[in-house]
Amino acid sequence: MTALWIILGVASFVLVALAVVGLISFKQAIYKPLNAWPIDPDDTLRLNRAKLREKNNNYLYSLNPEDITLKNEDGLNLKAWFLQPEKPSKRFAICIHGYQCNGPDECSHLLPFYLEELGYNYLIPDLRAHGRSEGKYAGFGQLDYKDIKLWTDYLVERFGEDIEIILHGISMGAGTAMLTVCNNPREQVKLCIEDCGYTNAYDVILNTVNDMFPAFLQKIKFTNLVTSLGSLFCKIIAKYSFKEADPLGKMKDAKTPIMFVHGEADDFVPFRMVNELYAACPTKKTLFTVPGADHAFSYYNAMEEYQQRIKKFMSETIGL
Repeated sequence: MTALWIILGVASFVLVALAVVGLISFKQAIYKPLNAWPIDPDDTLRLNRAKLREKNNNYLYSLNPEDITLKNEDGLNLKAWFLQPEKPSKRFAICIHGYQCNGPDECSHLLPFYLEELGYNYLIPDLRAHGRSEGKYAGFGQLDYKDIKLWTDYLVERFGEDIEIILHGISMGAGTAMLTVCNNPREQVKLCIEDCGYTNAYDVILNTVNDMFPAFLQKIKFTNLVTSLGSLFCKIIAKYSFKEADPLGKMKDAKTPIMFVHGEADDFVPFRMVNELYAACPTKKTLFTVPGADHAFSYYNAMEEYQQRIKKFMSETIGL
């Protein structure tokens, strides 16, 4: 009888410990505040990008962008900055930021290209639980694509049925953009540009969890268990599982042309993922990969080619 109680006690301890680990993984990945990771003082690449972001943000704010608020179906106030070109245009770009970031930091560097060179209206929202928008839980695209559809509704209602919208997403924003065009987007949404997006949230979170544990725990699938428990808590608390945030699984339903972009040195969202996404896409598509580019650095590493590839794809699909 004593041995049975010992076994039950150990089993209970293990279950509780696993539950705690799963809850921690959920809170670390999903729960706000989602502050950006601190930059290593020796990481020149990211320190330089931070300086560029500050400069680009200052330029954005110097243009006095319109501050827009929408309330979504969950009652959250969502925020965005909006700029219109000097010459009125019926074309709009919605640029969608990534995980642990915000609209200006991730997307203000694209403002001169879209607003000034192409003459597009430019909307940069903060996703729920990020930046100035309300919310407790990051959506990894599964919640966010519904919010982006609200922003497209807003633009159509304000500017008319004859507008054209492109979505340009980076990292989690790329996952969001893909899920938007794969879930019956409005007909005004004409094009998707996804930069370093993932196949699904489970795979990309597992990739990060693997980096946190020694190799032998990966071999016995301990990291899979941790990720699955985090996903279970996410389903219970945030109402979606990591595997439901699944651009790859939804890709068969894509309704617009898609441009796929990825840095070949990306190990945060592994480079292999872009090939899987590209292969699954049934619509007109193009693939642009940048040698040596880390996660979300393709534009910084190859700005001129990046812009030229966008314009070429636009010419082939919606026209310039």
